[in-house]
Amino acid sequence: MIDTLRMGLDVGSTTVKIVIMDVHGAIIYKSYRRHYAETQKHTIELLNMALEQVGNRPLTVMVTGSAGLALSSWLEIEHIQEVVACSTAIDRLIPQPDVAIELGGEDAKITFFQGGLDQRMNGICAGGTGAFIDQMATLLDTDASGLNDLAKQYTNLYSIASRCGVFAKTDLQALLNEGLRKEDIAASVFQAVVNQTISGLACGKSIKGNVAFLGGPLWFLSELRQRFKATLKLDDSKVIFPENAQFFVAIGAALASAAGKATRLRDLIDRLEHLDLSDLHEVSRLQPLFSDTGELDRFRQRHEAHRTSKRDLDSFAGDCFLGIDAGSTTTKATLVDEEGNLLYSYYGNNKGSPLQSAVDILNDLYSRLPDTANIAAAGVTGYGERLLKAALRVDIGEVETVAHYTAAKFFNPAVDLILDIGGQDMKCIKIKDGAIDGIMLNEACSSGCGSFIEGFAQSLNMPVQDFARI
Repeated sequence: MIDTLRMGLDVGSTTVKIVIMDVHGAIIYKSYRRHYAETQKHTIELLNMALEQVGNRPLTVMVTGSAGLALSSWLEIEHIQEVVACSTAIDRLIPQPDVAIELGGEDAKITFFQGGLDQRMNGICAGGTGAFIDQMATLLDTDASGLNDLAKQYTNLYSIASRCGVFAKTDLQALLNEGLRKEDIAASVFQAVVNQTISGLACGKSIKGNVAFLGGPLWFLSELRQRFKATLKLDDSKVIFPENAQFFVAIGAALASAAGKATRLRDLIDRLEHLDLSDLHEVSRLQPLFSDTGELDRFRQRHEAHRTSKRDLDSFAGDCFLGIDAGSTTTKATLVDEEGNLLYSYYGNNKGSPLQSAVDILNDLYSRLPDTANIAAAGVTGYGERLLKAALRVDIGEVETVAHYTAAKFFNPAVDLILDIGGQDMKCIKIKDGAIDGIMLNEACSSGCGSFIEGFAQSLNMPVQDFARI
């Protein structure tokens, strides 16, 4: 007689995990990967890999995770809430913790076991989770693993907000613009995650005794665990870091599935492979931005009619003027002649170092600049204005809003409104009688800004240019 296996499928906000156990609770197969919002594709791939390893044996299954509800419906198998699944695994595998801290892609949980079960979970904000760490790593031109390597070499910690991604990015960008070490900033990001978890979830309740660290970020990021240990003043004897901590929710789902009806991996794979998601009307769909390619072409023609006057830099002779915009995520530069004709332009990601980005631009410009051209003056604006003005001895620093109006007025003397969407901020500038009359800008959230769009593109594993195109 063939024993029935137990499988737990944890489909989270950013990753999919699978665990298959035998009747004695031993793990015989496990796998973990990012799904980039393609849960069907990556779940099929993991199930096929599992089929190769364990064969088409009978097994019971439960699905869990924030993205698991849809999958359980597609496969017609039971769903278990992830907090319950995690608690099931803790009860079976580590029955001694006083507190369990679990961090996921977009959720965070603390479970207190002393004095009655008390479970707390983040609500509408993903501050202090894996997605938050990914966003901060991008600003430092690395990934979560690279952030961890940087943090190993830190010497100082700085305050970074963690309740909201835009506040954190603003703080981080300010630290970069001050020229501080990336190693210190990386460790400060992890400290911000710790602060958010303790203040946002514990809400004053003491985290003490034996503390278990669970979930992907705490499994993969040693320096994040270290910041928790240092902040909570935990010695190693009080830290529980179990084997397979990143799989605990999936393990709990597998254990809880024992009483369910058995199926086979091949049947699950067949169901998913023949599933047409276009037939599942689970969300309402909006009309496309353009009804056909003709409407898109007309839009492009209308906007491409407005072009800056250009001159050839190679043959230019005389005085010219340099402008640098050190933004939150990008650095822009232009060189113009006395009439405002464009001689040179550059636009690129600052890769976490606005100063190095500006130096690279200047090196490129000087390599192209003919002997007959003379840069008579230079100005800088943006987040990195003070840093670049001091480091590169730029002639003037200008406030962004004034720089905006100066340029807008040059192209359209009658301009009365300017709308600007940048990496982390957006501004609406009203002009009246030739002067700035009012300014409105986002103050608490970066939704709708460039980094917001870029973050979604990354979650779908595509460059932002492709995201915009499709």
